[in-house]
Amino acid sequence: MNCQIDETTVQLLRCYANRYETADFIIGDPSYWMHQVHGVENQETTAFLASCISYGSRKQFMPKIQQFLDWADGDVYLWVKEGCFNEHFKAGDTKCFYRLYNNNCMNIFLTACQYLIGKYGSIGRYVRSCAHNGFEAVEALCTFFASKGVSVVVPKDTQSACKRVCMFLRWMVRDGSPVDLGLWADCIDRRTLIMPLDTHVVSQSVRLGLLNSSCASMSAARRLTSTLATIFPDDPLRGDFALFGYGVNNTNNQDL
Repeated sequence: MNCQIDETTVQLLRCYANRYETADFIIGDPSYWMHQVHGVENQETTAFLASCISYGSRKQFMPKIQQFLDWADGDVYLWVKEGCFNEHFKAGDTKCFYRLYNNNCMNIFLTACQYLIGKYGSIGRYVRSCAHNGFEAVEALCTFFASKGVSVVVPKDTQSACKRVCMFLRWMVRDGSPVDLGLWADCIDRRTLIMPLDTHVVSQSVRLGLLNSSCASMSAARRLTSTLATIFPDDPLRGDFALFGYGVNNTNNQDL
């Protein structure tokens, strides 16, 4: 059931969406990296790796994403496909790479990515083979990586909000945006995407009356998306930029 939103909040969110969904948004945002590489498969792979690392402080995770591009000499797709990551992430190496991710964890994750690319050709071809809407795409990615024993980097199921997976899908699906690439716009309707939800977005949404629960779950993400669809009927995830703008102007916190 959608929350009732007053007109002042509706106009505020539309204003923030217009103000923040600009090319300048990508500066300092993890979406920046997919704009720095060329080729559809390379953009997909770069975006997926960037999304998976994007939690905690931007000052800490942005250099980690930069490392991927440096090691790959700009071709992250080929770096994963040919297993070049093994040079940097040794199996069994428990040295920390970033927060919860050690080198062994990254090796398992990237080996799973390599297998997916080897079997389907690209992340996009895999998603196209088994998903027809946003939620099915989230399920498909979670299911695949769970089957490969990856549960730290990618959620094992859709009980949690799957924030970073939903963010990645926003990048891939939304077209006509100076930020999102829209590479999969022809196979997934942007109206079926799910709002990337974390504790910051939950708290902002509760303050604005968009949510009445403080739980960051998939069900809450879908409720919020449904509410945002009443404000942005053709493109509910414009609300992601709106809530980012609200957060900048009211909490000044840009960590993910």
